[in-house]
Order: sequence, then C-alpha cells, then structure tokens
Amino acid sequence: MGVIQRVVKPTTHRTKRILKNKQPKIIENTKKTIFLRGWKTHETVSNFCTDICNLKKPHSISLSKKHEILPFEDLGPIEKLCNKYDVSMFVFSSHNKKRPDNLVIGRLFDHHVLDAFEFGVESFKSMLEFKSWTPSVGIKPALVFMGEDFDTVHSLNRMKSLFIDLFHQNETELVHLNNVEYVVTFAVVENKVLIRTYRIVMKNVGEKSPRVELESIGPCADLTIRRQILASDDLFKKACSKPKIKGKKIKNVRRDAFGSKLGRVHMTPQDVNKLQTRKMKGLKKPKKDAKKKKNPE
Repeated sequence: MGVIQRVVKPTTHRTKRILKNKQPKIIENTKKTIFLRGWKTHETVSNFCTDICNLKKPHSISLSKKHEILPFEDLGPIEKLCNKYDVSMFVFSSHNKKRPDNLVIGRLFDHHVLDAFEFGVESFKSMLEFKSWTPSVGIKPALVFMGEDFDTVHSLNRMKSLFIDLFHQNETELVHLNNVEYVVTFAVVENKVLIRTYRIVMKNVGEKSPRVELESIGPCADLTIRRQILASDDLFKKACSKPKIKGKKIKNVRRDAFGSKLGRVHMTPQDVNKLQTRKMKGLKKPKKDAKKKKNPE
C-alpha cells in the first residue's frame, strides 16, 4: 500500500497569502533570480555574479552561504532552494581545477529545472573598472543579439531565451526614451558568448532628435560554453504556452476587425409625432389643427 501524504492546511493569514502567491497564475509575477555560491569560488566569477545581481535588482536574491552543489549531477538541492525562496531562475558560481571560474545559469518550470547552461568566465571587466556610474534600480536594459546563430542553432536559440529571462524586468507597454539607460550585447564567436555592456548617452546637437553615443561600462566578459541541459520540445512548448483569458460574455456587445467596441440597444417602438421637440415658432402646430383635435366632427 502507498503512503498517503498528509496535506497541512495553513492556519494563519500570512501562510495563506504566501501559498496563494506561489500558486500558478494566468499573468505571472516578474521572474526573480537567486545567486548561489559553491563550496569554492574565485574572485572573477564572484564579481561577475555581483554585477549581474546589481543589474537585476530589485528582483534578485544573493546568498552568501556556500553550498556543496554539483548542478549537472544532482539538481535536487537547487530545486529545493528555488522553491524555498520562490524564484524561477538561478545563477550558480563555483571554481575548481577541472572547471575554473565556472558559472551555471538556469531556469525552472513547475518547480523543476527546465534548462541550464554552464559557462567559463574569461576576460572579465567589472563595473568598478570603468567610470563611476550605476544604472537606476528596476530599469530595463536594451538587449541586442548579434548573429544569425541565435535564431538558426537550436541550443543558441534556447540560450537567447534564457538571457532574455535573466535581464527581464516588469512588463511595460510604453517605454520613455530617457529610461533606456544601457544596452547589453551578445555575440557568438568560436564557442564563446561575448557579453558587452554600454551606457547610452544622448547629446543635444540642436536638432529635434538627440545624437546617441555608447560608452563602454561593465560587466564585460567572454563566456565559454561548456555543458547544457535542454528540455524537450514538448515540455518547452508547454512552458511557453499562454492560457486564453475568457472574460464574461456581455450580451449584444462585440468588437469589429479594428478593435472598436460595438453594442446593440433594443428600444420599444416610439411615436415620432409625440416626441417632445424644441419649442420654436416654426415647429408649433397651427391653431386650426389644434381645434380639430379638440372638436372632432
């Protein structure tokens, strides 16, 4: 006989609110990222994670505690930590003789790891090595993926989707030009992903549109692709699917091809002759007609 698991119901309003927030939603929350450290780390990969964590704020959680985790051998500890802190992405840094300056970036679906990529960090330049400038908290960067490989190669296309989720912030319909402060570029050259970050500077040149210039800032790094975990096509399609939101149908209301809202109103039959119109001399009835109505023959 199988063991029946006992379901513990929440007893306080706080636990009810936490469990309700963890339930699946039609419109998901902004994806949070947890930054984990291995049993041994190096300064290069630690500083790279610190810069990414600062760019990701306020949707990032950094743990200073060291964990003895091997992501590509056992995903259980990472999934447990992600479920504990209610995050959907993770960045794990480690260092050893076989894989120096090791970096693992992954994401979860349905509380399990969907896909993950392992990189080696090389030629790293931190934000502290450039001019003292830090982007505003919560500002979305502009992402540029250079090269056709990101669209034609299956694994690189998944990697592109992973980086978009990593730098994703709150959903916005309109973006002000002044709020685009920096841009992150990605390029693939000989099994390496070259990441460069530039600050967007708009200078007034006496015209209607300003002149845009780019200033190199950190973080900048060359990531060597090592190992990867890719979900099946069916599972990835299920993770990307969006449920159709069916609202309450309103009677006699529809929308045309242009999105305009049209409605039909039903009214009782009306006698046009009895309608109250504006009192003008030209609209007054003659006295003869009025007398005929009073004294019909």
